[in-house]
Amino acid sequence: MFILMIVIFVLGYLAIALEHPLKVDKAVSALAIGTLCWVAYIFGAFDILGGGLSPAFSKYVAAREGLQDEGAVKTFLASLIHLEGAERHEWLEIMREWIVEVQIIEHLGEIAEILFFLLGAMTIVEVIDQHEGFKVITDKIHTTKKVKLLWIISLLTFFMSAVLDNLTTTIVMVALLRKLVSDKKTRWFFASIVVLAANAGGAWSPIGDVTTIMLWIGGQVSTVAIITRVFLPSVVNILVPLIIISFTMKGNIMRPDIKDNGNELTSLFERKLLLIIGVGGLLFVPVFKTVTHLPPYMGMLLSLSIIWLVTEILHKGKDVEIKAKLKIVAILKRVELPTVFFFLGILSAVAALQSAGHLALMAKSLDDSLGNVYLINIAIGFLSAIVDNVPLVAGAMGMYPIVDPAHLLAITDPAAMQYAHNFIQDGIFWEFLAYTAGTGGSILIIGSAAGVAAMGLEKIDFIWYLKNISLLALLGYLAGAGVYYLQSLILHL
Repeated sequence: MFILMIVIFVLGYLAIALEHPLKVDKAVSALAIGTLCWVAYIFGAFDILGGGLSPAFSKYVAAREGLQDEGAVKTFLASLIHLEGAERHEWLEIMREWIVEVQIIEHLGEIAEILFFLLGAMTIVEVIDQHEGFKVITDKIHTTKKVKLLWIISLLTFFMSAVLDNLTTTIVMVALLRKLVSDKKTRWFFASIVVLAANAGGAWSPIGDVTTIMLWIGGQVSTVAIITRVFLPSVVNILVPLIIISFTMKGNIMRPDIKDNGNELTSLFERKLLLIIGVGGLLFVPVFKTVTHLPPYMGMLLSLSIIWLVTEILHKGKDVEIKAKLKIVAILKRVELPTVFFFLGILSAVAALQSAGHLALMAKSLDDSLGNVYLINIAIGFLSAIVDNVPLVAGAMGMYPIVDPAHLLAITDPAAMQYAHNFIQDGIFWEFLAYTAGTGGSILIIGSAAGVAAMGLEKIDFIWYLKNISLLALLGYLAGAGVYYLQSLILHL
C-alpha cells in the first residue's frame, strides 16, 4: 500500500497535467487522489505504521509506551508485525484510530487554514473588482507595450508579495491583468510571470510565503538575516526571466473592451474607497498575525467582515438591481470554488504522503545521497515543483533541528563542526531553504500555492506552462541559487 499511494499520486498528477486533452477538470483528479491516498493508507496501516515508515506514528508510540530511545521504538514497532489474533486486531484499531482521529484532524486544520485564507482573499479581490476598484490602478497604466507592461507588473508583484504573501498577491494581480490584457494566451503568459515574481518576492520576506513564515516562527531564520541575505538571489531569480523575455517578446497588448458602467453602479469615491479598504484589509493580515500570533486566515476573515459591513452600509438605500450585483452575497457566487476544491484535493493527497512517511523517507535519501547543504536544498527546490513546499520544509525542519551555537564547542571533528554550523539560527541551510523551497515551485505551475491559484483562476494549461514558462523559471532558479552560493562564499571568507 505504501507503493500504491505513490502510484495513485503520480497517476492523479498526470491527470491534472493532461487536464485539457482528457477534458476532465483538474479539481476532479485532485479530489480523487486526495481521497484515494488516504484510503490506501488506512487499508495498509498495519504494514506502513508497523514497519516504522511514519515518523509521526513513531513519536506517538514512543509517548504511548514510554519509550525514550529511538532504537527501542524501532524494535517495538518491528515486533508488531509478528502479532496475531486479538493483539494484532487491537493494534490495527489503534493505528486506524490514530490516522482518523489524530492525523486527518491535524492535517485538516492546516488545510482549512489555507482554504479559508484563500476564500477570504478571493472574495475581497472580487469585491474590489466588482466595484471597479482596480480601474483606479489600470487607468494609471497607459503603456500598451508588452515588455514594458510585463516589467511593471512583475516588479509590482515582487514587492507586493513580500508585504502581503505570494498567494494573495497572485490573486490580486490576476484580477488586475483581466483589466489590462484581453488575449487569453498573452494573459496566461503575464499571469505565469506573476507567479514567478510572487514566489521570488515571497522568498526573501519572513511573511512573504507560508514556508518563510514557518522558518521565521520556528526560529530558524531572523527577520534581518533573511531579508539581507536572500533578497539578492530572489531579485536575480525574477530578473533573469525578464531579461530573456525582453529580447524575445515583441508587440503591444490589446486591452479588453470593458463597458464603463461606473456611472450606473459605482461612483469614483466608491471605487477608491473599496480599493483602499480592500488592499488595506489584505495588508492588515500580516500585521494581525504578528500582533495576535493567531493564524493568518483569521485576520483575512476579519478584513472580509469589515469590507462586508462597509458594502452593506454603502448600498443600503440603492436599487435592487445594484444590490444584486454589488452586495457580498451576490459576489460570493462569482468566487472560483473549483480552485478551492483543487487546493483541498492536492493538499489532502500531500498530507497523506507526509503522514505515511513518504516525504521523510525522501528527505532522508537526499541527506544520505547528497550530504551537502547546497545540493540538498537545490534538490528540495526541484521537489517543491512537484510536491507542495510546506510539507517539504516541515520535513526538513523535523530532520534537521536547530543547532545551539554553544553545542558547536563540544564537537571535536572540524569537518563535523563546520557542517553543524550550517544548522544554527540564520545558518546557510535555513536561509538557502527559504530561497529554494520558495522559488523552486515556480518550475511547474502546480508547484506553489501562487501557481495553483493562477492555474485555477485563469484556467492555465499545465502543458502550456511546461512548454513556455518552466525553462525560464528553471534558469531564474539556478541563477539565484548560484548568486546565493557566491554570496555565502564571500561572506564566510
